[in-house]
Amino acid sequence: MYRSHVLVCGGTGCTSSGSLQIFDLLKEEIAKNGLAEEVSVVQTGCHGLCALGPIVIVYPEATFYSMVKPEYIPEIVSEHLLKGRVVKKYVYEDTVQENEEALKPLHETDFYKKQHRIALRNCGVINPENIEEYIGTRGYEALGKVLTEMTPDDVIKCILDSGLRGRGGGGFPTGRKWQLAKDLVKGGQKYVACNADEGDPGAFMDRSVLEGDPHALIEAMAIAGYAIGANQGYIYVRAEYPIAVDRLNIAIKQAREYGLLGKNIFETGFDFDLELRLGAGAFVCGEETALMTSIEGNRGEPKPRPPFPAEKGLFDKPTVLNNVETYANIPQIILNGADWFASMGTEKSKGTKVFALGGKIKNTGLVEIPMGTTLRTVVEDIGGGIPNGKKFKAAQTGGPSGGCIPAEHFDVPIDYDNLIALGSMMGSGGLIVMDEDNCMVDIAKFFLEFTVDESCGKCTPCRIGTKRLYEMLDKITKGQATLEDLDKLEELCYYIKDNSLCGLGQTAPNPVLSTLRYFKDEYIAHVVEKRCPAGVCKDLLSFVIDPDKCKGCTLCARQCPAGAITGTVKEPHVIDTNKCVKCGACIEKCKFGAISKK
Repeated sequence: MYRSHVLVCGGTGCTSSGSLQIFDLLKEEIAKNGLAEEVSVVQTGCHGLCALGPIVIVYPEATFYSMVKPEYIPEIVSEHLLKGRVVKKYVYEDTVQENEEALKPLHETDFYKKQHRIALRNCGVINPENIEEYIGTRGYEALGKVLTEMTPDDVIKCILDSGLRGRGGGGFPTGRKWQLAKDLVKGGQKYVACNADEGDPGAFMDRSVLEGDPHALIEAMAIAGYAIGANQGYIYVRAEYPIAVDRLNIAIKQAREYGLLGKNIFETGFDFDLELRLGAGAFVCGEETALMTSIEGNRGEPKPRPPFPAEKGLFDKPTVLNNVETYANIPQIILNGADWFASMGTEKSKGTKVFALGGKIKNTGLVEIPMGTTLRTVVEDIGGGIPNGKKFKAAQTGGPSGGCIPAEHFDVPIDYDNLIALGSMMGSGGLIVMDEDNCMVDIAKFFLEFTVDESCGKCTPCRIGTKRLYEMLDKITKGQATLEDLDKLEELCYYIKDNSLCGLGQTAPNPVLSTLRYFKDEYIAHVVEKRCPAGVCKDLLSFVIDPDKCKGCTLCARQCPAGAITGTVKEPHVIDTNKCVKCGACIEKCKFGAISKK
């Protein structure tokens, strides 16, 4: 029995910050101090505050050490773990209370207090590579309840009554999807599949669940298999997620050893097993029919619908496909009841939603909030606001398929219907925050470039249309477009939406349409005034030196890679705009604020 448990974040974010070295050093230092029998060190999944990694939390006190460096370890071990004295200078600043000796509990900090963790309940809490720790948090209890106390119809009714909608982007009712797969085709081979491909730029929600709580996915897929009459499941996961893949393989092996996968689960006669399929990083394979085609070993291209996968999916058999976050809610709904889940959220969007916060925000990381929480609460309260005193300009949700929500809708409650009404969508949960220094035309261009590159090319509207759309945006950012081009841009957007084969092409114009809707003045400034208001589009910029501020230190001239800056020592310098490559190196190095973009 250990008196203290040291949890080290082993998610991708903290691992990239050096948490594996911290983990090894902690074990060495604990052993050196003779504490190996008293203190355990455990790698967990993501704690959420990715910007503060590596993260170390010491229990039972729940002391949160952030941005831990190797040189901190001897002091943390000798002072905190050996002598019981918290090393306050290394703890997360929001837990320090002014004039108070005790630290603020984590759940009372601004980042955590407005969250409600269901899908992420075990992430950062348990060792994801130890099935017994999952079982210790009521893991596999829901599967046992389903197999011994409920019929397939009971399970489907529970999921229907909960109001759970797919967290992968479309928001289709999960129970309805399961019901269709069960009822459309009676008997025969059926499949359960999981979309863990997660291709949106800036999205890492599913990855964190896989890394921090893989057994929750396995349990949920087994429940889905029982509900629809399937005995085989497939998890389609990105090969670029090596930690997630390793932990899934470990979890599947453990579940088989414990009799929780395979033949005759819980002695009920129910058989269910799982296999992994690694994706090659194709964004289009986030579309369900393309994903299934890829699992089958073929090129990932979408198929026309109907028939829908519930009737004819994987290997032409009835198939249920949900994403990781959707499945992660299932065991908790079974254990706590449909009414419990339905009591959270809004009328048409029940439960919670996980978002990956990124961009111009203080607390980059992972959050899980009740549906209906406002964008302002997410950005200012949980996210800690915009750094450097900048103003909030927009939030991009839904990745390349979504749109930008402007400051005028900062207080909109986040749910499926509200986001669609604003010209965006929930998507899988990426939320990228932008400030006044972001150019919205450039943002639209960035997402279009991604979509052009990721289009499978099967249908002409997407293959050719998105490329033409990108070319028009490129003309605008270079100051070569006309007002007539803006009309053509919008017309082409609607054509692509109406005629593309799958969701990739149908939603590709969304970033353009939403920025046109809310930031048309920026488009007009690019076209009419040949000016980028945010100072981002290089072709529309010029760099100038204020002679009254320039001290003639020559630092800018020495840094200029193009030799565009001339002048003598202690005399104002000048930039030759014909030579200037607009790299911005001079602005970064000028100590007197004498250089500006215009």
